[in-house]
Amino acid sequence: MTACIHTERRQRLNSSGLRNLRQEGRLPAVVFGKHADNEIIHISTKQFEKWLKQGASGFIELKMETGQPLTVLLEDLHRNPVTGALLHADFQLVQTNKIIRTKLAVKFIGTPIGTKSGGVVQIQDPYVEVEALPNNLPTSVELDISAMGIGETRFVKDLVLPAEVTVVSGDNELLVSVSKP
Repeated sequence: MTACIHTERRQRLNSSGLRNLRQEGRLPAVVFGKHADNEIIHISTKQFEKWLKQGASGFIELKMETGQPLTVLLEDLHRNPVTGALLHADFQLVQTNKIIRTKLAVKFIGTPIGTKSGGVVQIQDPYVEVEALPNNLPTSVELDISAMGIGETRFVKDLVLPAEVTVVSGDNELLVSVSKP
């Protein structure tokens, strides 16, 4: 599913200029890509937060005020460490014929049986880094954790991904565990 967000180019601003931009309901961002110039932009914070609440996965089409729309993936999101307010977004430009490297969200499905006997679910990393052509890239990957007991863990190697997707993260990177309280 491709979301569509209207955007405008912006000038380089100092910290007070960026603060004023955020107060006007605009989120500063940058679009970068291989063999492409960086685009300094700003988007509607409200529109972007709506997309985040819907799951924040998949491609985003940035409609510029002039020129062609840009197809991007969210690469990084910066928040205020105290308030959690959005500060800045980084988007990776997608070229449909080139392999891209990105992070996929891991959706943990089910409630581990270990929680019934007092275990606590600890999510270590909710993302896995992969490479694939944009058309072969799933929006997220699911991992069923309902059979996990206390002391059990799941790693990147436990994920099931399409054959066209290459996992960049290490096989032994910890994703989730159920531990004693």
